[in-house]
Amino acid sequence: MNQTNIIGRCLVIIFIVYFSIACGSLGYRERNLTDSKITNKGGATYLNPVFEPILADPTVIKDPETPYFYAYGTADNWGDQRGERLVSILQSKDLVHWKWIGTAFQKKPSWKASGGIWAPDVVKVKNKYLLYYAFSTWGDPNPGIGVAVADRPVGPFLDQGKLFDSQEIQVPNSIDPHFFVDKGINYLFWGSFSDAHTQGTYGIPLTRDGLHVSDLQQKFKVAAGDFEAVMIHKRKGYYYFFGSKGSCCEGAKSTYHMMVGRSKKLQGPYYDKEGRDLKIRGAGTLLLQGNDHFVGTGHNSRIITDDNGIDWMLYHGIDPKQSKVSSGGNRRVLLLDQIKWIAGWPVVENQTSSHMTKAAPFFKSIL
Repeated sequence: MNQTNIIGRCLVIIFIVYFSIACGSLGYRERNLTDSKITNKGGATYLNPVFEPILADPTVIKDPETPYFYAYGTADNWGDQRGERLVSILQSKDLVHWKWIGTAFQKKPSWKASGGIWAPDVVKVKNKYLLYYAFSTWGDPNPGIGVAVADRPVGPFLDQGKLFDSQEIQVPNSIDPHFFVDKGINYLFWGSFSDAHTQGTYGIPLTRDGLHVSDLQQKFKVAAGDFEAVMIHKRKGYYYFFGSKGSCCEGAKSTYHMMVGRSKKLQGPYYDKEGRDLKIRGAGTLLLQGNDHFVGTGHNSRIITDDNGIDWMLYHGIDPKQSKVSSGGNRRVLLLDQIKWIAGWPVVENQTSSHMTKAAPFFKSIL
């Protein structure tokens, strides 16, 4: 082989290698660009807590007219010299980045002499936003539930007064309201810890506008008095009962945890995975409990499905290393975790709050 042929073949080889590298590099850049687009659309991450210092007993609603979610929580003093916030309102586009924007009430409802405004539940009924709330003090012999109305999710909410108190409805510790619609009928669920023979979580039909109870005698019991903070979720023919047990508010010693049951009928009976009726104390299947990073984990919001079809739940918990604010109140921060469904039951990874970086919810509206 003469020198000219050798040089020619070498040039061909060099050209092929160069072309391959160039094409490979282009392909790599294209793949990276594609991956980058995917990441921008669905690769965001988050780390708990998603809001602090306090948003206890959260309820979350999506405004159908805007890309915003709104979260509301129990009235609390954050220890920042601003006094009690009468039901804080937070705003977010992604369930991760929340901004405090004000309070639902300008003044405390007056139908009860004293107490705190606890555990709000906000829903849209027809063209109005309704805020159900508990009015109670610790150890209150006669707490009750009221309702307020607004034209927009940011309020202001105008109090419509009492729906009922514990003595009238004959259910001790009547707090933690939760609204649910089934087959065109509005219902209110409520109830909290008690050992009395009339204890438990109950439901009752409401009027079509959601502002009144038609008949106090129509209440029905769905769970025992070792539950509180009821949330009902319907999925694939089942009604799921989410509830909290344990102590919510003992700082680093809080033992709050979430448990579930399910039923084929809204009125129950609700059973756990072992077949135990939730009306019997001690029943329930564990969904989520505390860990070294967050304790007192409970009182979950409604389940929110993102645009990837993934279900999410917000709830509160306490960092045991920062369990109180300067006012002495429990520092109940806002937490977020994914819910998966396995064999027809809701599951949270490791049955505990996440404390490492996780994939965030995805919503097209924030692109």
